[in-house]
Amino acid sequence: MGYTVAVIGATGNVGREILQTLAERKFPADKVIALASEKSIGQDVSYGEDDILKVQDLNKFDFHGVDIVLSSPGAKVSAVHVPRAAAAGAMVIDNTSQFRMDPDVPLIVPEVNPEALAGYRKRGIIANPNGATILMAVALKPLHDRYKIRRVVVSTYQSVSGAGKEAMDELFTQTRAIFVNDPIAKSVFPKQIAFNVIPHIDAFMEDGSTREEWKMTVETKKILDPKIKVAATCVRVPTFIGHALSINIETEEPISAEEARIVLRAAPGVSVVDQQTGDGYVTPVEIAGENPVFVSRIRDDITVENGLSFWCVADNLRKGAALNAVQIAELLVRDYMVE
Repeated sequence: MGYTVAVIGATGNVGREILQTLAERKFPADKVIALASEKSIGQDVSYGEDDILKVQDLNKFDFHGVDIVLSSPGAKVSAVHVPRAAAAGAMVIDNTSQFRMDPDVPLIVPEVNPEALAGYRKRGIIANPNGATILMAVALKPLHDRYKIRRVVVSTYQSVSGAGKEAMDELFTQTRAIFVNDPIAKSVFPKQIAFNVIPHIDAFMEDGSTREEWKMTVETKKILDPKIKVAATCVRVPTFIGHALSINIETEEPISAEEARIVLRAAPGVSVVDQQTGDGYVTPVEIAGENPVFVSRIRDDITVENGLSFWCVADNLRKGAALNAVQIAELLVRDYMVE
C-alpha cells in the first residue's frame, strides 16, 4: 500500500518540480492530487512522463484521508491551508517562509539535520528552508563537523526562478525588448533585471538587511548551529535557473583547501568539481535539472588564521526546493510513518 499525496501550488515552478521529482524518485504514492487556486482549476499538470493530473480547487479541498502534503503556494496561502491540512491528519512539508522559525516546526535539510525531523509531531508541519540556505547548509555541514565553523560570509547570485514564473517571464521579456529596442517594462523586480544584477531580494529591514539575508542567517543557525555567525548579501542575477554562492568561512580548527576537498567529496549531496582549468568549475548553466550541490574554487583564505573560500552552485528548483521537500517526505515514510 502506498500513500495519498497532495501538492499545493501544483501549477507553480516549484509545484511542478515537486510532481516531477516524486515521479522520478518513485515515491510510494498510490494517489497524487494537484491543488492550486481557483484560477487554475481544471488545468493539466504532468506527473512523470506519462500521467496528467487535473488541478483541483485548494479552497474547497478536504484533506481528510491525505497522508502527506507538499506545499509551495506562497506564505500567505500556506498560513491558511497548511494548518487546515495538518488538523485533518496530514503530515505537511511546507516550502514557504511561513513556519520556518516557529520553534515547534522542524526546519530540515536531510543531509544536515535529519534527527530534527522527530519534532514534526508537535504541529504536524515540517518546514523546507530557503533555497539559498539549503545549498549553503549542505556544503557547510561536513566542514562544520570536521573544523567547527565560527563565521560565514556569503554573497549569493540567485536566479529569477526563485521569484516565480512571472519573474522568469520578466527576464525573458526585458531581454527581448533590449534587442528589438522596445521600452523596458518592470513589474516583478524594482529595477531592470535583464543584463543587470539587483542587490535586493525580499523586503528591507530596519538594520539595512533584506529579509532574504535575514533568512539565510537565522535559518542557518536553526539548522546547523546557533553559534555560527553569518553575514549574507543576496543578489538577484539574470539567469533563469540555478543559485550560486560565494562562501568564505572561518573555523576554530586548522583547515586547508586540500583537506577540505577530501571532506567535501565524502559528503552526502555534494559533488566537488575543482580544477584550475576553464572547465574545472561549475556554473548555473550546467546544473539545471541536477540534484547535487556542486562545490568548486576551493582555496585557502590566508587573510585569517583558519579560513577557506569556495564557490557553490545548485538547481534552486530542485535541491533548493522540490528535491529537499521530497527527501523529507522519504525520511518521514522510512522512519516515522508506519502503514
